Amino acid sequence: MAQELKKASKPTWYDPAKAASNDQPVEFRPTHGRTVKWYNCGPTVYDAAHLGHARNYMSQDIVRRILVDYFGYDVHFVMNITDIDDKIIIRARQNHLLDQLRNESTTLSESLITQASEAWRAYFSSKLGKSAQLGSGTPADIDAAWSELLAKERDNEKWWSEAKAADEKFTMHVASLRKAKEGITKAATALSSGDVSQTQAAALIDAASDVLALSLDAKLGSDVTDPSISRRLAAHWESAFYSDMAKLRILQADTVTRVTEYVPEIVQFVERIVQNGYAYATEDGSVYFDTRAFDGTSPKTSTQHAEQEWSHFYAKLQPGKKGNKEALEEGEGALSTGASKRYPSDFALWKASKPGEPAWPSSWGPGRPGWHIECSVMASEIFGDNMDIHSGGIDLCFPHHDNELAQSEAYHDCPQWVNYFLHTGHLHIEGLKMSKSLKNFITVQDALNMYSARQLRLAFLGQLWSSPMDFKQSTMQEVKARESSIDNFFNVVKALILESRSSNVDSDQHHHYDKPEKELAAFLAETQISFRASLSDSFNTPEALDHLLELISRTNVYLQRGRSNINVGLVERIAGWVTKMLRMFGLGEGPITRNTIGWSEVEIDGETSGADRDTILMPYLQALSAFRDGVRQLAIRNAPAKEILALCDKLRDEDLAPLGVALDDQEDGKALVKLVNPEVLLRARDEKIAAAAEKATKKAAAVEAERAKKVARLEKGKIPPTEMFKPPSVEVGIYSTWDERGIPQTDGDGKEISKAKTKKLLKEWEIQEKLHKEWKEWLEADKTA
Repeated sequence: MAQELKKASKPTWYDPAKAASNDQPVEFRPTHGRTVKWYNCGPTVYDAAHLGHARNYMSQDIVRRILVDYFGYDVHFVMNITDIDDKIIIRARQNHLLDQLRNESTTLSESLITQASEAWRAYFSSKLGKSAQLGSGTPADIDAAWSELLAKERDNEKWWSEAKAADEKFTMHVASLRKAKEGITKAATALSSGDVSQTQAAALIDAASDVLALSLDAKLGSDVTDPSISRRLAAHWESAFYSDMAKLRILQADTVTRVTEYVPEIVQFVERIVQNGYAYATEDGSVYFDTRAFDGTSPKTSTQHAEQEWSHFYAKLQPGKKGNKEALEEGEGALSTGASKRYPSDFALWKASKPGEPAWPSSWGPGRPGWHIECSVMASEIFGDNMDIHSGGIDLCFPHHDNELAQSEAYHDCPQWVNYFLHTGHLHIEGLKMSKSLKNFITVQDALNMYSARQLRLAFLGQLWSSPMDFKQSTMQEVKARESSIDNFFNVVKALILESRSSNVDSDQHHHYDKPEKELAAFLAETQISFRASLSDSFNTPEALDHLLELISRTNVYLQRGRSNINVGLVERIAGWVTKMLRMFGLGEGPITRNTIGWSEVEIDGETSGADRDTILMPYLQALSAFRDGVRQLAIRNAPAKEILALCDKLRDEDLAPLGVALDDQEDGKALVKLVNPEVLLRARDEKIAAAAEKATKKAAAVEAERAKKVARLEKGKIPPTEMFKPPSVEVGIYSTWDERGIPQTDGDGKEISKAKTKKLLKEWEIQEKLHKEWKEWLEADKTA
């Protein structure tokens, strides 16, 4: 595992192995032998999980599986659920107020349209007022500014690009305003036509929900005092999160912690930081971490690393962002003003609750936890003053993880609370940033409607967990091809193993362990070494996966020798190891046994315990019986061979494919029988049929095009060459006299045609003569036909 703190400007990193520099990759050494203490920042549950979450949690799941199932560590994996936060409070209040408005709006009214219009103008002024350069802010000014903005979208690409670059939420705000404006216009039309139904009222509220939510929350948010409103929202999305993770086959955490369950411990934790001199309370009842008091301060009570001098350091992970106002404000939350804190870099440990916000008792008055403090407290409650691994998305690096480190090391008065950080890289969709706050994301469920969980995992395995990833359709096409290649390998190997075990053929007196087998076995050993080296290098899964694919490719080349010239035992050994490694990555389903080959649970011995024999066998026997009946009927009437071959194709493509049986014709005339997922076979069959149909359609289109081209050419020959230069074939007045062949001698003014022009006209005449002859022949042929 590579050390994350590499720059010389960063503080000393204390290697658990007591032997490392700050600038080189280091060996991963848990503090307590083979036991790994790992804390992962979980979701803030206020909306559906998206593909970025899938990449983050699946990447960590892969690393966790590697540590446990490959390297043999005992990992205690803890994940938190942020179930109280500014985002949750705001979303819950807004949803509640919108629902309340829907229930109250039993009819569409002028007042509801006015309310939506005023909310629209308020939203425009607050979100785009600066970009649009509003005048006095009157309704007329705002409406005019909106029209001007739409004109710029249409006519001024440079201005529009600059506006998007200046505000990453610009496009989202425009989309919300556009949707609301359309809803208001439709509602006004409905009202004028006399349609005041509740359906029309609901449609307006839905269309204008973004602008109304902001307006309603500003006016009535402080009246929403029922804490169960926030809890219900968080509980709903927490349940949805677990469901999404299960569909992605991500392992459950060993321990799950929720912020609302640790509030008393959070209060005590903050009190101790205050006592240690690293935090201060403000008049409104909030408590802030004092970054200046902490940064550079020597330890007061700690005995950790007493052999060398050390001091506290703020913003260890990204010291260059220490004064980043935008990042600091985002970390504080939308409901925090920070007006009472001493320094811009200070951050809230405890927030005094305002009307409309949930509250818990504390020595400073009713309040709620700050965002960063929750993880420090819950991780410390489970792991104490040090952990091996802390993980999360790269966007959490600063200020969240840096603030966690500061407040935890202030509480424990220790130099290093976390030994190793794992920060997963950003995910973009076709080059665009994906974010809940930007409303630009693909939900996990939407992603699973397009791709399988295995395909998503293969895609993420193909990228370094710490690197940014651009999720593209082209990437997923490559993933599908890779999956199909592995699939086919497993199917062929399983078929060969089944065949070898059921044939009962005597030995051919050859050991089948010659030079090709020795080379393949040696390559397997080399691959196993390279595979371990890749995973030992910061979990380099793209490289490890490439090793597996190269091994599969080499084995496929070996299999081309033909079934009588291969060592099935060696092939089974390779496929078994590949299966084990892919399943270690989380790519398989069902339990694995010694005989398991491939993604899913398939016993090579063919035994299916507890299943009804008749139910299993009858579909196959019926297909066999129907084939026999067909062959007998063809034989009785001495049918040609092509009809028998067509019946064989029908057995393969129509009868056996739905049963999951594939027959691959081999050079020796004997088909290789493979058991394959029926859906895969049917999809391949349908794609083959569709491709053949498309080819036939293209061929027919080409024939028709050629025919049409020929007809057009022949139609051109309808005009006799003697008439081609005379009206109406040409305009009146172009020529005035012609010879006996119809070739012009003088132009419209009676001037003699030049020799060069006459030569050109003669050439055209000869071409037309030939075309006219072909046309007459075509007419005669058409009559006889």
